[in-house]
Amino acid sequence: MSQPTLSSTASPPPTKIGVLLFPGFQLLDVAGPLDVLNILSRQHASLSLSIIAASLNPISTHQDTYSAFSNIPSNPRFSQSIVPTHTFETAPEDLEVLILPGGFGSRSEENVEGLVEFLRGYGKKLKWLLTVCTGSAILAKSGLLDGRRATSNKRAFGWVKQQNTSVTWIAKARWVVDGPIWTSSGIAAGIDMIYAWIGSIWGEETADVIADSSEYERNRDSEADRFAERWGAV
Repeated sequence: MSQPTLSSTASPPPTKIGVLLFPGFQLLDVAGPLDVLNILSRQHASLSLSIIAASLNPISTHQDTYSAFSNIPSNPRFSQSIVPTHTFETAPEDLEVLILPGGFGSRSEENVEGLVEFLRGYGKKLKWLLTVCTGSAILAKSGLLDGRRATSNKRAFGWVKQQNTSVTWIAKARWVVDGPIWTSSGIAAGIDMIYAWIGSIWGEETADVIADSSEYERNRDSEADRFAERWGAV
């Protein structure tokens, strides 16, 4: 039996995707969705990726000040870095999709100040804006979530809600879609969100082919989120 192929159902689907980084980002918030998109790009050669940060220096998962859940800083001897391709000033002007991760570093105003300003100026030009984990807290600071529904990491949910009370924060959600903005719960939830997003554009068969090739069992119900109870978000 021949293998199913990836096929586009959106007209036209996006081709220019960007990822925003800041010090102390959560690795799986970025690597999970990007690995899925890496596979998609093998069948869609028009896809391009830009990695955007405050500078072109490697951006580390290490956060100097504190963990999101304790006063213990992350271990500088055990961290990873990603090298940006663009700064906030040199980012391509025609990006259609931005992915914004969360992570321990999202609680540092110094880490995210320039990113928030970039989002205020750039965000309204996008066709889609996707956040993972506490990336929605960063987005909330920009005002782009005002009056919208969104979700975030359930262990940090109390802090997230404090960042913008004009957002309708949904505790019982794996991911939430409100117009062009998709927000997901903590860390691994970003993988389920990216599959759902791909399914909405390129078709569910495409999303399933990618998931099966990765031997990944998708969570398909956006409202099935046991972590809301686990971490006391509801």
